[in-house]
Amino acid sequence: MTLENNNSVIFSNNLASDVNALLQGVSSEQLFILTDTQTQQYCLPLLQSEGALQQAKVYTMPNGDDHKTIETVVDIWKFMGENGGTRHSMLINIGGGVVTDLGGFVANTFKRGIRFINIPTTLLSMVDAAVGGKTGINFNGLKNEIGVINPAQNVIIHSDFLKSLDTQNLLSGYAEMLKHGLLSSRNEMARLSSFDATRPDYALLASLIETSVQIKADIVAQDPTEKGIRKALNLGHTIGHAFESYSHATGRPILHGYAVAWGLIGELFLSHKVQGFPQDVMLDTIRFIKENYGVFEITCNDYPALYEYMAHDKKNAAAGEVNFTLLKDVGDIVPNCIVEKELIFQALDFYRDSVGL
Repeated sequence: MTLENNNSVIFSNNLASDVNALLQGVSSEQLFILTDTQTQQYCLPLLQSEGALQQAKVYTMPNGDDHKTIETVVDIWKFMGENGGTRHSMLINIGGGVVTDLGGFVANTFKRGIRFINIPTTLLSMVDAAVGGKTGINFNGLKNEIGVINPAQNVIIHSDFLKSLDTQNLLSGYAEMLKHGLLSSRNEMARLSSFDATRPDYALLASLIETSVQIKADIVAQDPTEKGIRKALNLGHTIGHAFESYSHATGRPILHGYAVAWGLIGELFLSHKVQGFPQDVMLDTIRFIKENYGVFEITCNDYPALYEYMAHDKKNAAAGEVNFTLLKDVGDIVPNCIVEKELIFQALDFYRDSVGL
């Protein structure tokens, strides 16, 4: 599968062999690996079992979104500089979305840019973070506030990693697949809404992943730098990022995909109210989310803080305006929808009603 700039996604059945094939001609002295504590233990051995990466220099960052910071970036820059890194180096990012986002930013800035490969190990990173070229870090309490858009040379998806993933993290990634389904077709939504994440059929999941990645790749190929249609990929994320940031600020952190799922409830409501999105599809999607994702508890008193996060979202074109991607129907995308504060509060009311608060 070809992405922007002729880069490619490889769906791999033999991870070590496929990685070694991509590293032909790259000096082992110039190979670096970024992992976190989780992937170092469970995933890295599959890469280092044979071939070129046996001699690669490994930096292991702490696990979790709280470490997606400029301080971590600086530490990795120092590590690469002190271990012979040059403009000819290559960085292999193996991990979830935090690793691929942060590692991509490191690679795009070290020595003004070096090559990098993403090997996502979670469902979220396979269908979202590792594909599309967005890289970045959190800053000043805001998600992905600092970063660049420039894609990995390759993305290698090895679905066997998912067999060790717990249900919660599987569902976190699945929320992005639901979003891609809403951007695609009713047939794809029907496939996605019938999947049982508690007893996953991994062969079916692999097929759903490939379709989901293709949906995103097609959108990114049309608009690599997010001037138009790529904004569709923000569906669910304006409210979702507010939930996610607020959850960290209030000491009850939630997974990114759960925030997106709950954000989809509010943004499908806005789509229905503003663009006439079909009520039956909205309610069926909300049913799936309610049954699988539970609830993030908020009250009316939380609305002003949540709105402030939305008002500071990097997707907004002007101060005082909150910009949404909305839908007229499944696959009928309307970017750049400015929504007034009162209607956003109604969307938060609808979210609370939908999840039983």
